[in-house]
Amino acid sequence: MPLAANQSYFAFVLFLFGILFSGAGQTEEIRSNYFNDPFLNVTAAIKDCPVPAGPMLNGAQARAEAHSRIERGTSCYQSGQCRLPNSYLYDQEIIPRVKRAIEADGRFADTSIWLEGQRRFVWLKGCVQTPGQAKELEKLVRKLDDVEGVVNLLNYK
Repeated sequence: MPLAANQSYFAFVLFLFGILFSGAGQTEEIRSNYFNDPFLNVTAAIKDCPVPAGPMLNGAQARAEAHSRIERGTSCYQSGQCRLPNSYLYDQEIIPRVKRAIEADGRFADTSIWLEGQRRFVWLKGCVQTPGQAKELEKLVRKLDDVEGVVNLLNYK
């Protein structure tokens, strides 16, 4: 192959690699709260506590999750355990009520807590001062009406 043709070939190969690798990071879809699951900050006293991931999904994840959410949501009503036709309908009311209970209690002002709700379950996320504080917070939330379960993902600082 003549030198000029060889250079053109390599330039073309480099051009193709540039196209392939320039778009590599752009294939990630934008994440969104597709199902409008509540995600709420309650306290913010621990400044170095990282903001936890909320209920953010990309489009493919949301499509994959949709069918199972319908099944899980309606099975509660069909089994007679829910008065509303879908267990996800409780979440928009439960999470603000959990926030009010935590604020009214007063023992958790020195924490950084986020709440997430799905299907009558409450996820406790963020940071607390001690393991005992995390256990007490979990007990408080479990006692609230319509809360089916608590997932305690709190970190200790």
